Order: sequence, then structure tokens, then C-alpha cells
Amino acid sequence: QVQLVESGGGLVQPGGSLRLSCVASGIIFSRWDIGWYRQAPGKQREMVATATSDITSGGTTNYADSVKGRFTISRDNAKNTVHLQMNSLKPEDTAVYFCNVKRSVFSLDYWGQGTQVTVSS
Repeated sequence: QVQLVESGGGLVQPGGSLRLSCVASGIIFSRWDIGWYRQAPGKQREMVATATSDITSGGTTNYADSVKGRFTISRDNAKNTVHLQMNSLKPEDTAVYFCNVKRSVFSLDYWGQGTQVTVSS
């Protein structure tokens, strides 16, 4: 049974920082592509950052244009954890953030429950 548990969301002032974490269980984490997505009220879910498996796909990262230079995705395979470091936060970053793991070769795709990030003064 695959589980993804997110943490680290909260309320932060514009210009501040947050670090989201997502712990995965039930998978061989190092072989999975990882990602963070977000969904703001009234909007569709959108990709924030993704990283392919170091082992199967070279560890390539990809970022939405709106977060490039401010957010960093990273993984700790020993702890089955993916992080999203978010700096210089803006009110438009306010959303529910979801962790995702994917193995496209097997058409497998799992989501966390989401964690709320609110950027407001």
C-alpha cells in the first residue's frame, strides 16, 4: 500500500520561506519520479516542480516558470522523502500543495493528501 504524507505547510508573509516535505512508503522510492503540484481556489491543479529518478532517468528537474529561481525540489532516497524549498514567497503562491510519485513505465501514479500554503501579510 503506497502512502504519501506531506507536512510543512502554513501561513507565511510575502517574501518568506517554507519547506514542504513528503514521506513515501510502500514503494522503492529511488526508482520513482517525484513532483509537487498545487491547486489554488477556482483553478486547475498545476505542476510546480518535478524530478526524475536518479537511477532510472538521470535525476532531471523541471520547474514551472512562475517558481524558477525561488523554489527547489530535492529528494533524500535514504529517507524516502521529497522536499520543496520555497523562498521569496508571493501571495499568488497560495494554494494546496500536493506531493506526487510516478512510474510512467508501469502507468502508476500516487498523490498525497495535500498541505495548505497561505502567503499573506
